[in-house]
Amino acid sequence: MNLSLSSSPSATSVAVASSSSSPSSSATSWFSGIVRGRADRSGNLKMAGNSGTGDGDSACPIKGKNQFRGVLFKYGPKPIQVAFKTGNHKQQIIFIGGLTDGFLATEYLEPLAVALDREKWSLVQLVMSSSYSGFGTSSLQQDALEIDQLVSCLINKENSEGVVLLGHSTGCQDIVHYMRTNAACSRAVRAAILQAPVSDREYRASLPETAAMIDLASTMIAKGRGSELMPREADSSSPLTAYRYHSLCAYMGDDEMFSSDLSDDQLRTRLGHMCSTPCQVICSMADEHVPEYVDKTALVERLCRAMGGAEKVEIEHGNHSLSNRVDEAVQAIIDFVKREGPKGWDDPWN
Repeated sequence: MNLSLSSSPSATSVAVASSSSSPSSSATSWFSGIVRGRADRSGNLKMAGNSGTGDGDSACPIKGKNQFRGVLFKYGPKPIQVAFKTGNHKQQIIFIGGLTDGFLATEYLEPLAVALDREKWSLVQLVMSSSYSGFGTSSLQQDALEIDQLVSCLINKENSEGVVLLGHSTGCQDIVHYMRTNAACSRAVRAAILQAPVSDREYRASLPETAAMIDLASTMIAKGRGSELMPREADSSSPLTAYRYHSLCAYMGDDEMFSSDLSDDQLRTRLGHMCSTPCQVICSMADEHVPEYVDKTALVERLCRAMGGAEKVEIEHGNHSLSNRVDEAVQAIIDFVKREGPKGWDDPWN
């Protein structure tokens, strides 16, 4: 990401704001702020060079390849808890990446930011404790807490009128788990999009070391050593705790939500609470992280049914990140946002 701080109209303008530096971010909660009335807050994050009207009259959010215009800000107390927002609108799509992901995780984010800006939506990318190589020592519970902190920040700082969560890969598990928590700010989630919801267990079962490592992780957890690290052979990309390895790789681990061998009842137990949220499931029909024996068409139908009738999108020949089907990815997301937009939801603040 090429970020430059400059007053020049031709340069990428970036404003950095802290969620704890503004007088508006006092000890009072966002809910009490709603009760008091949605007064203008002087601590709103502004795009540099923007009039601050919030009407979306900002420059195009993309300057060039891998160059985003927007606001970089902190949303929580940890140093890693930063987010980047393109566009200056009251409605936001929050992109939640998968394992090893961070900023600019998928190629469709650039055209998506432009398309969302036209529809007067902002795109927010966040870095969590589990981003990049941090996933092995984190958990869905920690991710859900940090997602809630980001949504709270958008409400308190940006006067948000609601968000849509867009998950890629394991980001889909994050969304499902977050919505199950019924966290305070989850009521602001107007819809959810699951792009490439896949089974980590089914994928890792094809690796020769997995069975022995699952046994080791189970033994460590039984001995109260779940927070200790597994051997390097468990995963060469990141240190993994015994708990997280078991969560990702073991049958009915905490991360298991989208496996093809789960029964319909098991899928409903894991996904059924999503029925109260408008959902779209985008399935890549050539996903390299799904074993060849899996019937992808049948699986996505079962997932959507378990979620109470989620919208199904099948992208032929699409790979896991849809880098070879960028246009189709953006079109599917935009169509869903426009169709399930503000006119279709009650005001979450009333």
